[in-house]
Amino acid sequence: MNSMAQLQQMNAFQDQFGREKRKLRISVTDRCNFKCSYCMPEHPEWMKKHNLLSFEALYQFCDFMVRRGIEQIRITGGEPLLRQGVVHFIAQLQALRKLGLKRISMTTNGHYLKRFAAALKQAGLDDLNISLDSLNEAQFHQLTQKQLQPVLEGIAAAQEAGFSIKINAVLIKGLNDDQIIPLAQWAQQQNAELRFIEFMPLDGDQHWTQQAVVSEQQILAQLQSRFDVQMMQGQGANPARNYTVNGRPIGIISTITNSFCSSCDRLRLNAQGEFYNCLFARQGLNLKAEIELLSSAESVAESALQQRLSSYIWRKEQGFHAIQQHQANNSRKISMHMIGG
Repeated sequence: MNSMAQLQQMNAFQDQFGREKRKLRISVTDRCNFKCSYCMPEHPEWMKKHNLLSFEALYQFCDFMVRRGIEQIRITGGEPLLRQGVVHFIAQLQALRKLGLKRISMTTNGHYLKRFAAALKQAGLDDLNISLDSLNEAQFHQLTQKQLQPVLEGIAAAQEAGFSIKINAVLIKGLNDDQIIPLAQWAQQQNAELRFIEFMPLDGDQHWTQQAVVSEQQILAQLQSRFDVQMMQGQGANPARNYTVNGRPIGIISTITNSFCSSCDRLRLNAQGEFYNCLFARQGLNLKAEIELLSSAESVAESALQQRLSSYIWRKEQGFHAIQQHQANNSRKISMHMIGG
């Protein structure tokens, strides 16, 4: 182990259950050109642009976090490609590899990838997760209020640029649960790794119900009706439980019926400097002022940020189900687009 890796190991943030934090998700905007009901409210109130952290401040925060054990950074939104300057930001992050950063990823709806895929690859982005909830054009429009074809063209452009891609499909009972077989067949043809995601209570207008969840077992039952399905071992801290379908990998992120919380190594920062120790955290930590002071190169700024983060991360709860029990009568007024996926 080299000295930088040893330093990261010593400084790594840890919660009360002994889970070390290795992954950071940075939401660079809450704005999105799609209107997926599981993510976006009908009438969103966008963050004010002057309240967003600059890319310079975000870089300083990433530098701070990589020196404290973060090995993977994922750029999210909203739709991250809507924020001007995001490609340059990814290029800037390359400098953190010498400090221990191993992977830079992005989650996108794919709509703008035809325009940006080559530039993202040149900037040093390692991989892409692309949302695709249906291959049926009418159904896709119902789910997103957008056309399907630009997304398919974006996926093709990403593959042509040489990206390793994962396709994320959120399933909602009665809306798109008829897409399990078509998406699995399409992903095999496209040589893309598909991940089905159980519908989570992060929808914009808080209409989520347990009855709308297409469970991991229901997904598997459909897949097994058409394919040879085998479970793979070694989930680790990854959110998806992995299977092979006719020998090709498929993942299922089953937060509701079989959550991966016991090994979660993720932290999140939204576009205006609110930090979350969990996607379902009842309360975030406003770090905007501390983050903007990091560029001053004063050790006192780092010390203050370290203290606040250490305390907050330590208090991370056991997981989704523990949080749901605590807040049964006190639901959080925050949706996926505000915090990143």
